[in-house]
Amino acid sequence: MLNKFPLWKNLLVVVVIAIAALFALPNLYGEDYAVQISASRNATIDMTALGKVEDVLTEQGIEPKSVAMQDEQIMVRLTSDSDQLTARDAILRELGTNYVVALNLAPATPDWLDSIGATPMKLGLDLRGGVHFLMEVDMQEAIRKIQNQMRDTVRTELREERIRYTSVERADNEVIVTLRTAEDYAAAEDYVDNRYNGYTLIEEPENRTLRLRMTDAKLQETQNYAVSQNITILRNRVNELGVAEPLVQRQGADRIVVQLPGVQDTARAKEILGATATLEFRFVDNENSVRDAEMGRVPFGSELFPSRSGGNVLLEQDVILTGDHIVNATAGFDENQRPQVSISLDGPGGDLMSLATRDNIGEPMATLFIEFKATGERDEDDKIVFERHSEVINVATIQARLGSNFRITGISSQQEAQNLALLLRAGALIAPIQIVEERTVGPSLGQENINMGIQAIVWGFVLVLAFMVMYYKKFGMVANAALATNLVLIVGVMSMIPGATLTLPGMAGIVLTVGMAVDANVLIFERIREEIKANRSPQQAIHHGYDSALSTIADANITTLIAAVILFSIGTGPVKGFAVTLMIGILTSMFTSIVGTRAIVNAVWGGKRIDKLSV
Repeated sequence: MLNKFPLWKNLLVVVVIAIAALFALPNLYGEDYAVQISASRNATIDMTALGKVEDVLTEQGIEPKSVAMQDEQIMVRLTSDSDQLTARDAILRELGTNYVVALNLAPATPDWLDSIGATPMKLGLDLRGGVHFLMEVDMQEAIRKIQNQMRDTVRTELREERIRYTSVERADNEVIVTLRTAEDYAAAEDYVDNRYNGYTLIEEPENRTLRLRMTDAKLQETQNYAVSQNITILRNRVNELGVAEPLVQRQGADRIVVQLPGVQDTARAKEILGATATLEFRFVDNENSVRDAEMGRVPFGSELFPSRSGGNVLLEQDVILTGDHIVNATAGFDENQRPQVSISLDGPGGDLMSLATRDNIGEPMATLFIEFKATGERDEDDKIVFERHSEVINVATIQARLGSNFRITGISSQQEAQNLALLLRAGALIAPIQIVEERTVGPSLGQENINMGIQAIVWGFVLVLAFMVMYYKKFGMVANAALATNLVLIVGVMSMIPGATLTLPGMAGIVLTVGMAVDANVLIFERIREEIKANRSPQQAIHHGYDSALSTIADANITTLIAAVILFSIGTGPVKGFAVTLMIGILTSMFTSIVGTRAIVNAVWGGKRIDKLSV
């Protein structure tokens, strides 16, 4: 019998639509203003912390919608944004820095929907409000760090092999080793040859010099490592800021995009994200004169640095330990109530510190604070020029052999100690970064964007509905039902995909899909009209109309889908958001316009004796 679906096809259509509608449903419930409290460092989320939060809210005269523990966090739901800000500040003062207190918008999804994993769509920065940063990584400093590590490694290994050298220095992309004698040169050449992956050995026997030059592959690997490591560290810093649903991702060869939904304090975000700080622990050079060094006669193997307390300090060039080995840093006070930072090292770092201080008890050790700041200038490659600022923040005499835990003092304020601890705890950036673009979207503007986007979708939807009914009559109503179902499917699929985010360009993609979704039905209905004009029976016209238009519909949608995939793969930010909704819209519209409308048409007109079609 013509135009009759088997039962399983009808059930398939019903099940797909029902599942999409179920997962789209949470978007109707909206969101609550919320404060999210999670533990950091040695703190725990327990009933005591919950009680403190409830007491703070009572003291502030705030009546929350709910206060509950969930997923090892405390979630406070509130009725307004003003209550949200007041509660955040009061809770932070009460709980202290051992807890991360973040602003959030918590979905008001019922428990029965939440239990099956049905959650609303995530909204992008342009719809929710927040801060957008585009950061650029200083690749030259990343390469310099790797080269310095290589230089130190070569020095250490040559000493262990008892090969005497005059100097081991870094220059551009090379490590240059100058040996003392011809015998030392021969021994070093034999030892170094093919030992270091990523470096090409260049021999200069007439100068007793070996050059280890970084290969192009190693250079590219170093640059990729710098970006990927900085992304990881920036994510740690974002977590320390307590931002819900942040976005940190690579853009291009040396840039990183950071989006912080809900954050309006750009100064604080820039201070933490943009700062490039680390520590180096070095021994003080007591054998040479600081005054001679200040006059330009810096001894070989030493460097002169300014001291935060005034004057200069002469330090040995060899670094005992860098901030890369720091796994935790907490701000506090010493026995004299002066600010301090307590530091914990990883296993290798603890071994290095123990080894270095074992035979140097009674010797002074300095803590060198290093920060990179952008000069505002660019080099010939249009890269931002960074300036290295170094200062000694502490000189202390080693009283005993140090291990994985120790502390530094000499910090001017508790706020500075907290910022330094946060930076060190979140990790030292592999290379300096500079904020090259900054945008702030207020929450009111985000809501305005949502309203405008919804209006565009609604108006587009209404106009298409009116056109289809006027032009195709009852079949136009079938197309309209499919169009409404298509919107439900798009929202449902966007809600089901982990990590999918709806942005303003994404809403534009939905508007475009609304117009494109009826294209397939227009082709089908026009084909049915042609079949009727060719004196086919209504049942034959419907059958041939759908079958004949299928290849044309598939070709048109596949080519558009390919374009959307390309946009998604090579695009960034807004382009990706547009491409995502466009791809989903194409797939769902093909389902609703071909399978969905055919199911309705078959149910209404299929297998019946019909003299005329309203098309």
